[in-house]
Amino acid sequence: MELGLVGLGKMGGNMRERIRRAGHTVIGYDRNPDLADVHSLQELVGKLSGPRVVWVMVPAGEPTQTTIDELAELLEPGDVVVDGGNSRWTDDERHAEELAAKGIGFVDCGVSGGVWGLENGYALMYGGDKENVAKVQPVFDALKPEGPYGSVHAGKVGAGHFAKMVHNGIEYAMMQAYAEGWELLEKVDSVENVREVFRSWQEGTVIRSWLLDLAVNALDEDEHLEQLRGYAQDSGEGRWTVEAAIDHAVPLPAITASLFARFASRQEDSPQMKMIAALRNQFGGHAVEKK
Repeated sequence: MELGLVGLGKMGGNMRERIRRAGHTVIGYDRNPDLADVHSLQELVGKLSGPRVVWVMVPAGEPTQTTIDELAELLEPGDVVVDGGNSRWTDDERHAEELAAKGIGFVDCGVSGGVWGLENGYALMYGGDKENVAKVQPVFDALKPEGPYGSVHAGKVGAGHFAKMVHNGIEYAMMQAYAEGWELLEKVDSVENVREVFRSWQEGTVIRSWLLDLAVNALDEDEHLEQLRGYAQDSGEGRWTVEAAIDHAVPLPAITASLFARFASRQEDSPQMKMIAALRNQFGGHAVEKK
């Protein structure tokens, strides 16, 4: 089939290559002309045969909204827009309504796989009407990993990004658990080779995972992570997961704690700990450290 792909960064560029390897035609557009096959969205739409499928792979929020608004004026009834970025599921519902008013279909797709996706395939979670999903199915089949798993029609519009959001929330908690275990192992004198302890867990243990494999890779590159600063950004999906949990009264203590741990990583000198130190001094006469 033919596909228009908007956004050819680290993910989008590799996705274009994987889809082409599967024998499909991909026409890509990016603001960087060195990456693009065409010079505008209008040119991209003009090169596709109807019914067209255009996959949007740009940052969530305003960039996605602007792209979808422009496509709404260029596409025709029966065409389909796929949002494969990290949009919030509530945005999907609005985009679907806006496009439906013009007879254009909409599918949201959570994509996981990062820089490894080109060779290993991408895990895909998509939401939308069956007829719209069917128009994109050959691309889903090209992108997914080999075998029966790695791709799911999760439900209605918004379900794909909601599933990907929960996936990322779980990812936060798993990474936090590995990080806490690593720090404790590094702290004690009796454990002399923390990296090899992590490596030993890669086979035969209940905590083996791809994240554990990546942790070992990182420790092979920098055994004690001395080249890194203890600062971790969050993409927003961890926050959305916690917000959704509050809205639905679902307890997420591990995921919530892992999100707050990232916030703590950005503080050079914790204001909260200042208050705790002051209170311990007040009620118990415990010593405090002065600047």
